[in-house]
Amino acid sequence: MANSTTLTVRLDKSTRKRLESLARNTRRSKSYLAGEAIESYLEAQEWQLGEIHTSLSELDTGKSVDGEKVEAWLKTWGKKSEKAAPRCK
Repeated sequence: MANSTTLTVRLDKSTRKRLESLARNTRRSKSYLAGEAIESYLEAQEWQLGEIHTSLSELDTGKSVDGEKVEAWLKTWGKKSEKAAPRCK
């Protein structure tokens, strides 16, 4: 990793032991696994925040779905008579 940098983190003993065990079992370094975990966390958080901001922008422009319609739709999930998702106004 030519463009890597060092970061120090504090872990409780249980998490450290789990990380050490996973490193042994996967034959990867603790640093590699920690880096992968942080990357995965960042991707998930960035996606979630992006979706939240998109949704808030849609609400600001009046794009929404009636809550009662959503509730009625959810009650049909998994049933033979499952309804289609309600559309935005």
